[in-house]
Amino acid sequence: MFPSGRIGQSTLVCAYLLLILLCAGASQAQDSSRFQIGSSNTVTADPPVPRPHHEPCVVQLFSNFQFVNFDVHNYQFSPDQCPGPWEKVVFTADFNVTAGRQFDRTAVVNMGFVNLYFGTTPEPRSTLSPSWHVERDVTDYGALFTSSQTGHVILGNIVNSTFTGVISGSAALEFYPKHGNNERGNDHEDDRAHPADAVYPLKQVNSDGSINEPAFLHTPTDQLATTFALPRNIEQVYLDVIAQSQINDEQWFACFPDDLNNINAFYGCGHTAFRETEVTIDGTPAGVAPVSPWIYTGFLPDQWAPIPGVQTLNFVPYRVNLTPFAALLNDGQPHTLALNVFNDDDYFAVTASLLLYLDPESTQISGGILQNTLTDPSPQVTENLQGTSIVTGTIGVTSKRQYTIAGYIETPRGRITTSIWQQQDFSATQAIDFDTVNFTVLNQNTSLATKLSSATTVSSRKGTNVTYEDFSFPLTVDVTFPVPSARFGFTVATTQNYRTSKLVLANGTVRDFQSVSNSAKASDVSPNSSSQHYTLFDQHGQIYDCAIASQNNSLTSVSEGCSDHQRQ
Repeated sequence: MFPSGRIGQSTLVCAYLLLILLCAGASQAQDSSRFQIGSSNTVTADPPVPRPHHEPCVVQLFSNFQFVNFDVHNYQFSPDQCPGPWEKVVFTADFNVTAGRQFDRTAVVNMGFVNLYFGTTPEPRSTLSPSWHVERDVTDYGALFTSSQTGHVILGNIVNSTFTGVISGSAALEFYPKHGNNERGNDHEDDRAHPADAVYPLKQVNSDGSINEPAFLHTPTDQLATTFALPRNIEQVYLDVIAQSQINDEQWFACFPDDLNNINAFYGCGHTAFRETEVTIDGTPAGVAPVSPWIYTGFLPDQWAPIPGVQTLNFVPYRVNLTPFAALLNDGQPHTLALNVFNDDDYFAVTASLLLYLDPESTQISGGILQNTLTDPSPQVTENLQGTSIVTGTIGVTSKRQYTIAGYIETPRGRITTSIWQQQDFSATQAIDFDTVNFTVLNQNTSLATKLSSATTVSSRKGTNVTYEDFSFPLTVDVTFPVPSARFGFTVATTQNYRTSKLVLANGTVRDFQSVSNSAKASDVSPNSSSQHYTLFDQHGQIYDCAIASQNNSLTSVSEGCSDHQRQ
């Protein structure tokens, strides 16, 4: 719920969503090239990135790189082939892994240390060589593509007599030229229709000068931190954050409090089931990024073939708005931006990219910070357990706080004030049934809800813009162990439901709207089954509504709404 005196976001979103549903046309026929009934090849219901109607200029970044060890692969980028300005820039990649045995692996593509892609890979089978395609809209990173760059591809893989799957991949950038009027407005309160004017990576530098790609944060105090000397005419500031859980923290959403390590047999991780990425500027809290509960295909492979979990192949960054700190960053002094993961229990792989929008009419902008009530989280833990030889009951952790961060800048067009109100809500419950004598888990049912709601108000002489945003990513994971008849000795049922929405009001008039829902269900209880349902609504009345399902690791159904929407 929003503070008193503000219009509730849910009311506005529902009203606008109803309007879109009334205006939307009928769904189109499914695209048979993406979906093959009976196939076991990797498939998702995710829509392609919308493209302009005209043809792109394509730059191949790399072709048929093979990943058989932990070497970093380099590529070179030159902007000469596709000069700007661009209406849209899309990163695309195609991967495959040979039939055999192989773990799921993490894949990262960077350019100039700025992240373009971050995801994981599906697992092959003895008779299945999966192939998959990923895309990401990188238009906002346009400043990165105006100069020659060295890029890095990180996809560590082991190939030997046991793990035989060889992973290969190719990637390209599609540049869609900007037609017509190429001028851009410089009013801070208007939506930006142009790329950021500057893009910087946060880098974790080792003592020998090498750089970790991505950064590795093993403890709550480890940081990805970079000190910048920035331009002095910054109007808007954003930080794109991805925090991927690894090793002990891979299933962080099911971790126990540290005092229950003696019954923490299945997942084996501590520090409770609460994680959050904290952003600081010069050590002061500046923003938060929720940690997404991604599920990788190595976590019960029978569940995730052919349909992987939500965003498993292609992580979506969370964008933190740091605009209230623009005046501070404009003061000509070096400033350190850093992030860490609260309750990190070894470890998280993290990337962060800083995006700046500059005032072309000024060389220096002044201003100040008006308010910052953000503090570190203080999660509350509850334990309701009974028994000694057989322990049953629930373990819970919650974190909830509201805060406001506000600042202003003085521009040639007058003062512009940005105020960000946010509410963070997190809860996780573990319902357990544990045998302490035989040290086995009989059941562990996890229920997690993570949500971040925002209201950003930008005021200037032109009026007031308000942007309402919601992020939520609930998850349930039900584990039964031991199950001797199961392939892996236990069974798991999982549900995910990623949701985001954005509503922009300009002086009370709807100017922009988008709502995304991406849900998945999977179970390895015979016959194993999985499904995914992806819906997208926007202000143009376009609807993407795709549902797919599988059984016994083969695609069984595709809805009519799975047609590609490739053009804007």
